[in-house]
Amino acid sequence: MSDIIDAPSPFHTGERQAQRLAGVSTPTALGIRPFMPEQHRDFFALLPYVLIAARDGTGWPVPTMLSGLPGFIESPNPTTLRMALMADPYDPTRALLRAGAEFGLLGLDFSTRRRNRANGHVVAAGDRVLTLAVEQSFGNCPKYINLRDATWHGAVAPAVPEHFTGLDEEARALVHRADTFFIASGSETGLDISHRGGSAGFVRIDGETLVVPDYRGNRFFNTLGNLLLDPRASLLFVDFERGNTLVLRGRVAIDWADAEALPGAERVWRFRVDGGRRRREVLPLRWKERAA
Repeated sequence: MSDIIDAPSPFHTGERQAQRLAGVSTPTALGIRPFMPEQHRDFFALLPYVLIAARDGTGWPVPTMLSGLPGFIESPNPTTLRMALMADPYDPTRALLRAGAEFGLLGLDFSTRRRNRANGHVVAAGDRVLTLAVEQSFGNCPKYINLRDATWHGAVAPAVPEHFTGLDEEARALVHRADTFFIASGSETGLDISHRGGSAGFVRIDGETLVVPDYRGNRFFNTLGNLLLDPRASLLFVDFERGNTLVLRGRVAIDWADAEALPGAERVWRFRVDGGRRRREVLPLRWKERAA
């Protein structure tokens, strides 16, 4: 099976528009495949966690982290991923991952800075097994991934979400010290969840708005392309020391010209927070930072 797509461009109208606004030519589709190469399949099988996004009933992207002992993900063939899930009746995203639903998936190993993406549809979903049909698969570069080592903390009791409006003080404190978050976005062609990273505090807080630097990446502009078509997004922050998760919901406005205030950024986007939810000690893993 060839690793090169000869079919039409995999980039939708928003991605192509974002590429033009950024002043770059549309990149080749080399590396974007309608199947997972062997190395991607092996990579997912080694992970103790993945990030996944689904849509709620209004079309809003909703992210979560799924965890398990290494091997909880398997790939019986190049277009299928199957996950053995831990029970969690309070995870809002899990209820949205029904047969036929779209998903965006990110596998990321903080210890090696390796990450791979997959998008597609849910084949089957139960309380303990999730089967995914992969329709697009590609790797991402290791830039801005901060090194961390994960350890298994143990089984956790399902945590009921705590909802809040705006940006409360506890959320501000986590965002202020974060060096990593994940953004779920979507378009008419599907869903994505991607990683954003930098030095601790790289996300600035301006009232109820997060100001996010956009650094040079793979030039695909999957996320910003989605946001041009639909500005709704959800951000997932992880408290790596405590196993807490924070999801913020809001809308994004992209400033393509003015990034001078944020060193190293090529552009800036602003995320107006409507509200969010947190879950405490919900992850069975803990992460410790490691020097580069």
